[in-house]
Amino acid sequence: MRQIIHLQAGQCGNQIGTKFWETISNEHGIDQTGSYEGNSEVQLERVNVFFNEGNKGKYVPRSVLLDLEPGALDSVRGSSYGQIFRPDNFIFGQGGAGNNWA
Repeated sequence: MRQIIHLQAGQCGNQIGTKFWETISNEHGIDQTGSYEGNSEVQLERVNVFFNEGNKGKYVPRSVLLDLEPGALDSVRGSSYGQIFRPDNFIFGQGGAGNNWA
């Protein structure tokens, strides 16, 4: 069995990554809380490629979300699928790279 770790970096990476997880979750029948709500065993056949099964049957994305400032990650947490991520998967600094010109 293969397993994939998904890395999301920066504001753009986290915005695209959030949509990615919404799509993958829908394909595998995982709802916004991480519970399986699908209707086909095929959906669960390869769910472990992208998700870890947590306690109480909840599925958690195998993902690390990175950014230099917490704002973009706060918007991920506040999104419709934000609660499926583990809190320790969010890694951020205190200063951003805005207005940083080389």
